Amino acid sequence: MPQRVKRGFPVGTPDGALGPRSRGAISQYQALLGFAPTGTLNSWEQELLVQSFYRAQAGGALTAQQIATDPRGTKGLLFAYRDEKLGVPSQGGQMTAAGTGTVAGAVPQFSAAASGVTGLPSFMGQGAAQVSLASLCNKVSLVTNSNGGFVTQVTMTDPAFTLSEQFCLARTYAIAQSEDHVSKVSGFTPQQITQQCEGFGPAMKEYVSALSLKSREEVMQDVSGFVLASGMAPAQLAGTAKICLGVGYVTDNMDVAIGSALILTVVGEAAYAELMGHHLAAGIGAAQRTDLSLPWFDHSYSAGSDGTTLVFAPGMFDRAALVRLAAYSAAGRSLPGATVPGAPVSASTLPSFVVPGSTVNP
Repeated sequence: MPQRVKRGFPVGTPDGALGPRSRGAISQYQALLGFAPTGTLNSWEQELLVQSFYRAQAGGALTAQQIATDPRGTKGLLFAYRDEKLGVPSQGGQMTAAGTGTVAGAVPQFSAAASGVTGLPSFMGQGAAQVSLASLCNKVSLVTNSNGGFVTQVTMTDPAFTLSEQFCLARTYAIAQSEDHVSKVSGFTPQQITQQCEGFGPAMKEYVSALSLKSREEVMQDVSGFVLASGMAPAQLAGTAKICLGVGYVTDNMDVAIGSALILTVVGEAAYAELMGHHLAAGIGAAQRTDLSLPWFDHSYSAGSDGTTLVFAPGMFDRAALVRLAAYSAAGRSLPGATVPGAPVSASTLPSFVVPGSTVNP
């Protein structure tokens, strides 16, 4: 981007070396746009940055006008270019669902019958504020960046923040995975795919609502019925769900995101059960139910411990254990099988050795 655009992320005098200041600037860029602030650009983030540079240069008066009319100044260009690249029109930096056209074939349509009007009065639900996961993750990324990296089992002092940090990290990977799948779908624009996934939300709404009320086993049984009734092959349904999972997180549509994660878990990709645990623990897209969240975390942890390929942050080998520890700590409970500090120790559990020549007083 032109020099005036780059000033938001100072890197010092160019010297050809990727030092701490460059890493810090990269992390600031990532945190600003809701990506994991790793200090290292992945291919998607790098492509966005390079394209933004050339588009800003070529924009001339239009670029200047965009900067002047956006309250975020030059950084507003990055938001606009990011949202356009994701197929989501930008409105003041807020990502909203949009798109026109009809999608068929590679991304099948999902729809739900219109629900009837009940006779139950409702006074408290209207206008209720919805928690934005995108907004939360932007804030979490800034804290992570200022802390110099992610919390570990050794450094964890705030289990709730640790869970939020890992929730947002999983969201970032889900979005990247979705983009990868979208790139392999030919003949359809990102806007069309976004619109199709939006139709997935109403179809899954009742199952998402049940997440706050029923046990993990009951919810999975209900969703299994939906999967069987869909008539789709598990592989096809899983591919669609992975695309819509990222779309749901990009557009902040939790029915789409959670519904997709439920589908993936039921068709055998148990690692995605972690997402339901996060939504219940944080109260985003579901009621805050830490008691119901733990079985979902356990389900995903079991999937990772049996050798299944890790879906989120595969390079963090202790991540599954960290998430589970934070989940139980935030719920005020000890990990299953862990020793409770201060608990009496049974004599039968103590080792006993006979040392030659030693005597024991009765």
